[in-house]
Amino acid sequence: MNMFRTVFTVMRKELRDLSRDRRTLALALFLGPLLYPALMLGMGYLTENRIRTQVDKTLEIPMVGAEHAPNLVKFLATNGITAGKAPDNLDAAIRSQEIDVALRIDPAYAEDWRNGRPALVEILRDSTRRDADIPTQRVNAALSAYSQQVGALRLLARGVDASVARPVNVGMQDLATPEAKQGMLLSILLPYLLILTSFIGGAYLILDATAGERERQSLEPLLATPAPRSAVVSGKIAAACVIGLATLLLTLLAFKFSAQFAGTLGRQLNVSFLSMGKMLLILLPMLFIGTSLLTYLAASAKSMKEAQSHMTWLMLLPMIPTFALMANPLKSQPWQFAVPFLAQNQLLLKVIRNEYIGPQTWGIYIAAAFGVAALLWFAAVRRYHQEKLAIAG
Repeated sequence: MNMFRTVFTVMRKELRDLSRDRRTLALALFLGPLLYPALMLGMGYLTENRIRTQVDKTLEIPMVGAEHAPNLVKFLATNGITAGKAPDNLDAAIRSQEIDVALRIDPAYAEDWRNGRPALVEILRDSTRRDADIPTQRVNAALSAYSQQVGALRLLARGVDASVARPVNVGMQDLATPEAKQGMLLSILLPYLLILTSFIGGAYLILDATAGERERQSLEPLLATPAPRSAVVSGKIAAACVIGLATLLLTLLAFKFSAQFAGTLGRQLNVSFLSMGKMLLILLPMLFIGTSLLTYLAASAKSMKEAQSHMTWLMLLPMIPTFALMANPLKSQPWQFAVPFLAQNQLLLKVIRNEYIGPQTWGIYIAAAFGVAALLWFAAVRRYHQEKLAIAG
């Protein structure tokens, strides 16, 4: 009982110290919950708005040699693609982003057409400009449809069934669930933001409670008490976890409530209380891992500034699985749920995609995650047993 009483006392003391700095407390609790949903939903709204305007509106593109293919130009117009005047230097206009996409019809188009040869129509664009993706897809799809239609008519004119030219009729059945399709956009950034929030949610408190107290020379009186070092460390970690858990809960609730006012993008989020509970269970071990690791690192720092320098590379750790999976997607395997950061990323993707997570997966993850947290906690306790910890400078 004395052990738990000491832990509670240290935790209450750290929370009281943090509460005196109301501005810092407000930033720690509310910056993430307000910023992350605004970032995600705002980005999604802008993307959705760009796609909607570029898909629905009439697309006017410069056409060089439009007089050589009047029927093609009329067909494109029926598909919402009209001909515009081409500038003198079309290539330069595309490179400078004045024009997204253009068409160049070969001068020999009419002659090739009459002789039944493939007539050349070039799509001009800069593939490194993302703004050109949707217009290019629209133009390419319209040209493909025109080519197939004319090819079928030519075969019919020669008394040949057009299906002869298609010996294999390829069909595609998409077995992805609606939830998985809707979550594709959010599956890129949402896991990283949530993992980062849980990983460094209690960073300020733990840095101030360790490196800050050492710099202020207020750590030595605390370590001089008869309280066990393990209880002191546990109390500081518990206080940081309280702040991190509060931030995480507010972030999840912010996503839930903001999704109700986000239109189509909001409907892409699986924001039921059950899914939020699963996310919380997934992120809870990361909260202990992050605070324990920060305690271990900050205990060896001689100043607050030195301890804060670790934040640069710590914030990059959750990005590793995100970029690794983008470059080399992996199928879910049991060993992945025992790897920190990768496990959280894969499990959050399953929740976003509304996929079933079996008891074995939960067991592997919880055992491995809390095992890593326990090892880091033990390392932090051992670091606190060093007598030089209480000496500033």
